[in-house]
Amino acid sequence: MGKMRNVVSVSSSKPTLEGAGVRLKRAFGFGDTHAFDPFLLFDDFRGNDPQDYIKGFPWHPHRGIETITYVLRGNVEHGDSLGNKGVIGPGDVQWMTAGNGIIHQEMPQGDENGHMWGFQLWANLPASQKMMDPRYLEVPSSSIPGVTKSDGVKIRIIAGEVDGTKGAVRDIVIDPSYLDVSIPAKAEFTHPTKQGHTVIAYTYEGSAYFSPEKKELVGSEHLVLFDDGDEIVVATPDQPVRFLMFSGKPLKEPVAWYGPIVMNTQEELMVALEELRNDTFIKYRKS
Repeated sequence: MGKMRNVVSVSSSKPTLEGAGVRLKRAFGFGDTHAFDPFLLFDDFRGNDPQDYIKGFPWHPHRGIETITYVLRGNVEHGDSLGNKGVIGPGDVQWMTAGNGIIHQEMPQGDENGHMWGFQLWANLPASQKMMDPRYLEVPSSSIPGVTKSDGVKIRIIAGEVDGTKGAVRDIVIDPSYLDVSIPAKAEFTHPTKQGHTVIAYTYEGSAYFSPEKKELVGSEHLVLFDDGDEIVVATPDQPVRFLMFSGKPLKEPVAWYGPIVMNTQEELMVALEELRNDTFIKYRKS
């Protein structure tokens, strides 16, 4: 038995406006994100009124990061400077590596009842990979493997591994794990974690205890940051919980951040902004 991870902090996601006026809740992002390294930002965008999200995220640049979008309800239409176009729907994931530069747009569309729900996670790229060519993974729900345990715990494996089953997304620089976990009432989930990796959970339905002592019941729309160790344990009271769990290898590099562009130095940011002005930002074009 390894060292159990304890909870360092629990925080609630905060309402914010993003894009052209999308109402969402931000669990972390901007300011000091050192504790979440290699992750930069996490947003929960859910709305039952199209006015809250329909203006979307029109054309904008990214460089130096990866954006991971996971949809639960509704659809997100997207297009980018590489010529990719498509729609991701319930259960689908889009894993976009901006690398040396991409310009894209994401436009949420509600379901037949006008409901929209999804998450976006930003992962940093190391200095050695920030100027890699962009790449784009569209992961349909049907290709995301799942594991159901004997006690009814269900896990969708977007990235990482559970009980020998590997996730749909592989060969990512920060060696991430990204799981969508459902635990029934009065059950327990123990999961091994890599020593030295940052491990975070985000509850989005129900509530649970995220430490073996069961000191603090964590409700929906809360972010849990763990300390180091070999495994986590999550237990439910007399109600179920659904949460996302993501982990990755910290980069431990300086972060220079301007909106959707994240580099290591202010000089690199200035170059990126100058290139945007001069229309030389896009380095890679599909032949």
